[in-house]
Formats: sequence, structure tokens, C-alpha cells
Amino acid sequence: MSPFDVIKSARLTEKGSIQSDKHNQYTVVADRRATKLQIRQAVQELFKVTVLEVRTMNVHGKARRQRTRQAGRSADWKKAIVTLKAGDKIVLT
Repeated sequence: MSPFDVIKSARLTEKGSIQSDKHNQYTVVADRRATKLQIRQAVQELFKVTVLEVRTMNVHGKARRQRTRQAGRSADWKKAIVTLKAGDKIVLT
């Protein structure tokens, strides 16, 4: 898989901005089949930073209903929290 296939997007949340300030950690949405090693290599190649640690978790989709009687479902996705070396930064804005 190419790095663009492994890393789908970065998550910009309030909790994520606190993590990036205090602990130099960033949250990305990864492909569900990607391993920690593939995520590490993709982040290092795309953002030109040094990755110290990768934590992953599978986030299950929720049942949703928007203006209809039939319930839908949001997609399952893989969340990766990437810890960078001190001094490295990823500019997400």
C-alpha cells in the first residue's frame, strides 16, 4: 500500500490539539488493514518526521438516523495515535 492509501486523513479535534501540545501526539485515520509498522512508515514519509510510537484502535460505527424512520450506520474506522520525537511537528491547519 502507498502512504496515501495507509493514511486517509488527520483528525482535528479539541482533545487532539491538547495531545499535540502536551505530549507531541497526533491522531490520524488509517486504513483498517494497515499495521502499526505501515502507519509509522507512512507518517514518516508523508510528513518528514520521526515517529517514536504508534497506538491503534478499531472504532466501531454507530447506528444513526437522520430525518427518516430507517436507521443507517456510520462506517467502522481505524484510529492511530502517533507519538513524534521532541521537536518534530505536523502542521494540520
